[in-house]
Amino acid sequence: MKRSVAVFSSFIIVFSNICGTTAFGAEPPEISAKAAVVISADTGEVIYAHNAAEKLPMASTTKIMTTLLCLESGGLYDEFTVDSEAIKVEGSSMGLREGDTVTKYALCCGMLLPSGNDAANAAAVKISGSIEKFAELMNERAREMGLSKTYFVTPSGLEGEGHGSSAADMALLAREALKNDIFREICSQTSLKLRFGDPPYERWLKNTNKLLTMYDGVYGVKTGFTDEAGRCLVSACERGGIDLICVTLNDRNDWNDHIALYDYSFQTARTLEVRLPEDISADIVGGSSEKLHLTPEKTAVSVTTAAGDLSDFGFTVIGQPFLYAPVIAGDDAGKLRISYMGREVETVPLYAAEDISVENNKSAGRKGLLAKIKENLGRFFSL
Repeated sequence: MKRSVAVFSSFIIVFSNICGTTAFGAEPPEISAKAAVVISADTGEVIYAHNAAEKLPMASTTKIMTTLLCLESGGLYDEFTVDSEAIKVEGSSMGLREGDTVTKYALCCGMLLPSGNDAANAAAVKISGSIEKFAELMNERAREMGLSKTYFVTPSGLEGEGHGSSAADMALLAREALKNDIFREICSQTSLKLRFGDPPYERWLKNTNKLLTMYDGVYGVKTGFTDEAGRCLVSACERGGIDLICVTLNDRNDWNDHIALYDYSFQTARTLEVRLPEDISADIVGGSSEKLHLTPEKTAVSVTTAAGDLSDFGFTVIGQPFLYAPVIAGDDAGKLRISYMGREVETVPLYAAEDISVENNKSAGRKGLLAKIKENLGRFFSL
């Protein structure tokens, strides 16, 4: 097992060693959606857009955020009794009744598959104590994600004053949610067997997302419908190493429009093999050398991007200010974050590429440490 060590402060490397060939684009399809977008799940880069920045009601696709926050709140498999008032809500349901024993995991399944408004309200009250406080949590997370056109009033997606988002924001929200392995696993299922109730018993939940069986490679994400919002759909699809997210809002023909948009986007997008930097090193204190060479876990990453001009990829090394000897080759030594257009693509572990033994002269080590602290302070005050 690799031994953990302290690591160095983050810095950014701009690197353009990218391999790829230009793709031949197709003609964008005619669609019925009031707003739509297709993005790369890897980079967040827009491949197709139609009114993508317009704020619109998004119905039950709201539950993407509710489910993500529920999964991140912990205690997923702890049993509890649902709030009797929270589950008294109109619309789609997972079948909760007063006195039912559930888990947060079950509520997440109830939100993502049958789109249960009862599950969304029950989760909100369990996590924050009230629907209003949970909405504050949703909006705080939306701000952290940079979702500038998004405002949440309810955890279910039932309309409230100001409740809405844009196709672009919903795509980025889905991209973030799909980084959670449990979220991705749940939303990819056409049906699930769960145990809940009073007393708990097993039952099946069916996914409302018909696209899972209509188009090869689809693995999520969420449907939605209200009279005001119309039909809304957020989906994700991977094919031939290309990973895409598609969103349509207010779309009477959403299944077919997503298929048409994927057909177009898979022709337009391309996969790049991005080679990672080879010359990475960190300052080390108290060792037989002042520099430690580092190696990433892999030499390259595959990234889906549009066929247009490419900006440089950025590489950020993350860790503590200094490494301390001794270090053994293979020790954990930080992480390398790969970003494109300011958005994180992937984070790769970094390991020590060599052994560094302890310097015998302890006073020299202390002097070396003081010199490095002064050097870093000098850099700080010179900014």
